[in-house]
Amino acid sequence: MPALKIATFNINGIRSRIGALRHWLEREAPDVACLQELKTADEGFPARELREAGYGAIWHGQKSWNGVAILARGTEPVEVRRGLPGDPDDSHSRYLEAAVHGILVGCLYLPNGNPQPGPKFDYKLAWFARLIEHAQTLFDSGHPVVLAGDYNVVPTDEDIYNPRSWRKDALLQPESREAYARLLAQGWTDALRAHYGEARIYTFWDYFRQHWQTNSGLRIDHLLLSADLAPRLRDAGVDTWVRGEDHPSDHAPAWVVLNRPAARRKRAA
Repeated sequence: MPALKIATFNINGIRSRIGALRHWLEREAPDVACLQELKTADEGFPARELREAGYGAIWHGQKSWNGVAILARGTEPVEVRRGLPGDPDDSHSRYLEAAVHGILVGCLYLPNGNPQPGPKFDYKLAWFARLIEHAQTLFDSGHPVVLAGDYNVVPTDEDIYNPRSWRKDALLQPESREAYARLLAQGWTDALRAHYGEARIYTFWDYFRQHWQTNSGLRIDHLLLSADLAPRLRDAGVDTWVRGEDHPSDHAPAWVVLNRPAARRKRAA
């Protein structure tokens, strides 16, 4: 049965890493790629270069910060929503939603929240609450949905090499983890954890203290599947080789492979 590969990648600056991005797209050929931290205004997005690589795209940029995009191989994603509902004054470019290849894809870049406590952590939790509310609407719609992105949450101590030195970080706070658990409780499947079970799998290695060289990683990039997509999960993984390239992002792409639904047989006349 044909399959569909959906990936998420915090590119950490798309203009400076467009070559690396194109290399990854050519080598791994995801059907859909959700990008975060574009760090460029809309007019700086490299649409032409991506089109040359075979990808249509929609994007929601922001100068120097944030920014999300959805790429689709061989087609154009159809934009459904730009920005989360619930706060018309929120100017951060952190959420984009599109219909592509028969699936509704939400691409998100959840706030980091550091330092905590403080206004940045308060914003993280408020944004998370808005995401949970919108996710419930998506889940209840009955459409096949993937919520993919950089959640900036380490769900459990099994998702980090050693939690001891990170205990005060916003990514590990009980409030952050509780919000993630509340999101999953709606019925979403954390695809990487479902595939790997209790095995350790990381998606982020910071630039300090030789964390990449010693595999001192964190799992903060997640792909959540709606109830009808979870049984279609065939494979999942992280393209760790990308993190080892020259001038890399501190994230590596995470991905899932989903079986496509079987074609319905036409009834005999």
